[in-house]
Amino acid sequence: MIRIDALWLCTQPLDMRCGAERLMAHVVHAMGSARAHHGYLFANGRATRVKLLVHDGFGVWCAARRLNSGRFIWPREIDGTAPLALTQVQFDALVVGLPWQRLPEMSVITRL
Repeated sequence: MIRIDALWLCTQPLDMRCGAERLMAHVVHAMGSARAHHGYLFANGRATRVKLLVHDGFGVWCAARRLNSGRFIWPREIDGTAPLALTQVQFDALVVGLPWQRLPEMSVITRL
Protein backbone atom coordinates (compact mmCIF):
# COMPACT_ATOMS: atom_id res chain seq x y z
CA MET A 1 0.00 0.00 0.00
CA ILE A 2 1.04 3.58 -0.54
CA ARG A 3 1.43 5.47 2.72
CA ILE A 4 -0.59 8.69 2.89
CA ASP A 5 -0.01 10.81 6.00
CA ALA A 6 -2.08 13.84 4.97
CA LEU A 7 -4.88 14.43 2.47
CA TRP A 8 -5.58 17.76 0.81
CA LEU A 9 -8.70 18.71 -1.13
CA CYS A 10 -8.04 21.23 -3.90
CA THR A 11 -11.19 23.31 -4.29
CA GLN A 12 -10.38 24.89 -7.66
CA PRO A 13 -11.90 22.75 -10.47
CA LEU A 14 -9.46 21.32 -13.00
CA ASP A 15 -9.61 19.75 -16.43
CA MET A 16 -9.54 15.99 -15.85
CA ARG A 17 -7.56 15.46 -19.06
CA CYS A 18 -4.44 16.72 -17.30
CA GLY A 19 -1.93 14.17 -16.13
CA ALA A 20 0.27 13.77 -13.08
CA GLU A 21 2.78 16.44 -14.14
CA ARG A 22 0.15 19.14 -14.57
CA LEU A 23 -1.56 18.17 -11.32
CA MET A 24 1.79 18.31 -9.55
CA ALA A 25 2.43 21.76 -11.02
CA HIS A 26 -0.91 22.90 -9.62
CA VAL A 27 0.01 21.55 -6.16
CA VAL A 28 3.41 23.27 -6.20
CA HIS A 29 1.81 26.54 -7.33
CA ALA A 30 -0.91 26.39 -4.65
CA MET A 31 1.14 25.09 -1.71
CA GLY A 32 4.73 25.96 -2.57
CA SER A 33 5.82 22.31 -2.63
CA ALA A 34 4.50 18.76 -2.81
CA ARG A 35 5.40 16.79 0.28
CA ALA A 36 6.18 13.08 0.34
CA HIS A 37 3.34 10.86 1.58
CA HIS A 38 0.73 13.56 1.02
CA GLY A 39 -2.30 13.06 -1.22
CA TYR A 40 -3.97 15.81 -3.25
CA LEU A 41 -7.56 15.41 -4.45
CA PHE A 42 -8.94 17.29 -7.48
CA ALA A 43 -12.34 17.39 -9.21
CA ASN A 44 -13.69 18.66 -12.50
CA GLY A 45 -16.07 21.62 -12.65
CA ARG A 46 -19.23 19.49 -12.40
CA ALA A 47 -17.78 17.32 -9.60
CA THR A 48 -18.51 14.14 -11.56
CA ARG A 49 -14.88 12.96 -11.61
CA VAL A 50 -12.01 13.12 -9.15
CA LYS A 51 -8.28 12.45 -9.32
CA LEU A 52 -5.96 11.70 -6.42
CA LEU A 53 -2.29 12.55 -6.76
CA VAL A 54 0.09 11.01 -4.22
CA HIS A 55 3.80 11.76 -3.89
CA ASP A 56 5.37 8.64 -2.33
CA GLY A 57 8.88 10.04 -1.91
CA PHE A 58 10.21 8.46 -5.14
CA GLY A 59 7.58 9.40 -7.70
CA VAL A 60 3.92 10.21 -8.08
CA TRP A 61 0.79 8.07 -8.30
CA CYS A 62 -2.36 9.30 -9.98
CA ALA A 63 -5.72 7.58 -9.55
CA ALA A 64 -9.07 8.58 -11.07
CA ARG A 65 -12.64 7.86 -9.95
CA ARG A 66 -16.12 8.67 -11.17
CA LEU A 67 -19.49 7.76 -9.76
CA ASN A 68 -21.95 5.81 -11.90
CA SER A 69 -24.61 8.36 -11.01
CA GLY A 70 -24.72 11.60 -9.07
CA ARG A 71 -21.90 13.93 -8.12
CA PHE A 72 -19.21 14.17 -5.51
CA ILE A 73 -19.96 16.59 -2.67
CA TRP A 74 -17.42 19.28 -3.48
CA PRO A 75 -16.96 22.65 -1.79
CA ARG A 76 -16.96 25.81 -3.81
CA GLU A 77 -13.67 27.67 -4.09
CA ILE A 78 -12.95 29.22 -0.72
CA ASP A 79 -10.00 31.53 -1.34
CA GLY A 80 -8.91 30.51 -4.81
CA THR A 81 -6.20 27.90 -4.62
CA ALA A 82 -5.69 27.01 -0.94
CA PRO A 83 -6.33 23.26 -0.39
CA LEU A 84 -8.37 22.01 2.57
CA ALA A 85 -7.02 19.33 4.91
CA LEU A 86 -9.16 16.16 5.03
CA THR A 87 -9.26 13.40 7.60
CA GLN A 88 -9.24 9.78 6.47
CA VAL A 89 -12.92 9.43 7.42
CA GLN A 90 -13.85 12.52 5.39
CA PHE A 91 -11.88 11.21 2.40
CA ASP A 92 -13.55 7.79 2.63
CA ALA A 93 -17.00 9.43 2.65
CA LEU A 94 -16.17 11.87 -0.16
CA VAL A 95 -14.98 9.25 -2.65
CA VAL A 96 -18.21 7.25 -2.33
CA GLY A 97 -20.38 10.35 -2.73
CA LEU A 98 -21.51 10.87 0.87
CA PRO A 99 -21.90 14.30 2.51
CA TRP A 100 -18.44 14.29 4.12
CA GLN A 101 -18.75 17.88 5.43
CA ARG A 102 -21.66 16.84 7.69
CA LEU A 103 -20.06 13.78 9.31
CA PRO A 104 -19.80 15.28 12.84
CA GLU A 105 -23.48 16.26 12.98
CA MET A 106 -24.56 12.97 11.36
CA SER A 107 -22.78 10.91 14.02
CA VAL A 108 -25.12 12.08 16.82
CA ILE A 109 -28.89 11.57 16.97
CA THR A 110 -30.58 14.54 18.62
CA ARG A 111 -34.24 14.05 17.63
CA LEU A 112 -36.57 11.09 17.25
